[in-house]
Amino acid sequence: MADIIQLLPDAIANQIAAGEVIQRPASVVKELMENSIDAGSTSIKLVVKDAGRTLIQVIDNGCGMSETDARMSFERHATSKIREASDLFAIRTMGFRGEALASVAAIAHVEMRTRRQSEELGTLLQIEGSAVKSQEPCQCSSGTTISVKNLFFNVPARRNFLKSNSVEMRYVMDEFQRIAIANPDIFFSLHHNGSEVFHLPAGNLRQRLVGIFGASSNKKLVPVSEETDILKLSGFVGKPEFAKKTRGEQYFYVNNRFIKSSYLNHAVTSAYENLLPADTYPLYVIFIETDPARIDINVHPTKQEIKFEDERLVYNYLKVAVRHALGQYSIMPTLDFDIDTNFGRPAQAKPRPHRDETVRSASSNTGSPSAGPTHSNRTEEDSARRASNLQNWQELYEGLDEFDKPEKPEAPAPTPLTLESNWHKEPPLSEETGMKSAEKQQQKEPYQVHNTYIVSQIKSGILLIDQQSAHERILYEQFLEVLKQQKASSQKQLFPRTLTLSPNDATLLKEILEQVNLLGFDIQEFGVNTFVINGLPSEMAGKKDEIEVIESLLEQYKGDLDMKLDTQETIARAMARSAAIKRGQALSPAEMQALIDQLFACEAPFKSPSGRSCFITLELDSLAKRFES
Repeated sequence: MADIIQLLPDAIANQIAAGEVIQRPASVVKELMENSIDAGSTSIKLVVKDAGRTLIQVIDNGCGMSETDARMSFERHATSKIREASDLFAIRTMGFRGEALASVAAIAHVEMRTRRQSEELGTLLQIEGSAVKSQEPCQCSSGTTISVKNLFFNVPARRNFLKSNSVEMRYVMDEFQRIAIANPDIFFSLHHNGSEVFHLPAGNLRQRLVGIFGASSNKKLVPVSEETDILKLSGFVGKPEFAKKTRGEQYFYVNNRFIKSSYLNHAVTSAYENLLPADTYPLYVIFIETDPARIDINVHPTKQEIKFEDERLVYNYLKVAVRHALGQYSIMPTLDFDIDTNFGRPAQAKPRPHRDETVRSASSNTGSPSAGPTHSNRTEEDSARRASNLQNWQELYEGLDEFDKPEKPEAPAPTPLTLESNWHKEPPLSEETGMKSAEKQQQKEPYQVHNTYIVSQIKSGILLIDQQSAHERILYEQFLEVLKQQKASSQKQLFPRTLTLSPNDATLLKEILEQVNLLGFDIQEFGVNTFVINGLPSEMAGKKDEIEVIESLLEQYKGDLDMKLDTQETIARAMARSAAIKRGQALSPAEMQALIDQLFACEAPFKSPSGRSCFITLELDSLAKRFES
């Protein structure tokens, strides 16, 4: 029998390696930019077209390469970073495996122009699918320029599984930001489809963070600095009141290399004990410097996982350092012994906000153009369907008065304690009439529990509604209908407001601006990363802070990008979550009833857009059984 084991050709081996190293355009960005940093560059320019599908180009002014090194750099396991196994325990460079360029060249068209400062001519190298097409001298600037075109041209399955340009560009920007934050002394710029997204001059870490997250981030930062014999911690954490509902501004660096660690993330969040609102994530950028011999970064080809010699020790140092920073800058709560000793006395209840301050979509009996099509705009079929849905749900309430109609009360037996009731204070009503009136009112009017859930009686028992989830479902269907019909009314602002965003958020808003304006907003670009809000949807004008709504919309939209929904559906979901009434908001009985009516007129009233149940029913039989056990 003939031998069947043989060595794979280099081209196939490189494609296999590329499956781990190059997962998407952002992976190429990471590898090329890290090579530029290792080359000693002081200026790095990233040019991207179509989120990296068409072109990824990195231009640096580093040391450049000779003709021989340029050709050798694309060979598998060829590297200048290490020479022997012991070097793995003293790594200070970003790369060392020698797989990145070989993997990129295996699945794309690559062109490299490189020149050392001491030489007059550079080298032009062109490679397609691991095959060298040409290598010749050329005239170019000192440093290296690598252009990667037609990524995954020979791996169609991988190319087809790439997500939308918006999602892929967000990954590219994430990688760019991680590298730019770690190297504030280097100039970085990012250009996408001919527009400059980031322009980051060299400076210190605080300046770099302000350049990436926006000018408003400067007031959010609290410096962290601790040094021990084992490690050194430095960086910034965010103030608790600026925590966001979505992740994305959490960065750990070990010896200037970005890493991911849920264990260390837990250390930071533990340091914020009782300071963060529920389900929020603080901003932090923390650098850990330690002896390379105490860590192992050769865990995964992406080098974003790391093993510490004593992980528990790092955890404790990190938690203490963050708590110390928050306490040092008066962020942690303190106990003031000079305050009134009657601090346990309950505060007077704040007056409930005026009805005009609550959301209108739940209290209005007629839809507005900004929240959905009016009755006159709907088709007869749509109107009939909604009327049928509402009629079906009203059947739950039919006969409720007869079902719960109390029998003629007998004279109550004397008891040692009598509960005082409001109707006893109404002089025109007798006790019997007052009891019936109160019971009837209790049956008809819904009421709130902890300003979060709405309780309403139905014929078979009790209906318990999550007011936020229900309102999200109502707004989602209304916004989706508006986007489809492209009809919404906008109310102009007397004084337009200016909104300045981070470059990342500004790019995202530009992409969805047309769709957002269809909802009734009037937002226009106004300079770099700045927008002017001229108008709002009619139902929101004067009732919600427009800047908070837009910022919340962007956060929700970013969280939904990975779900592969179309743009309209993603925006409708994000806008519904942003504009819906929140848990803890008090509603009047009329507003609660309007919310119930609108919920059961929806096409799918059972679930919110995020999948949370809008209501549950408690049957009388099941309640009775609970008391029997």
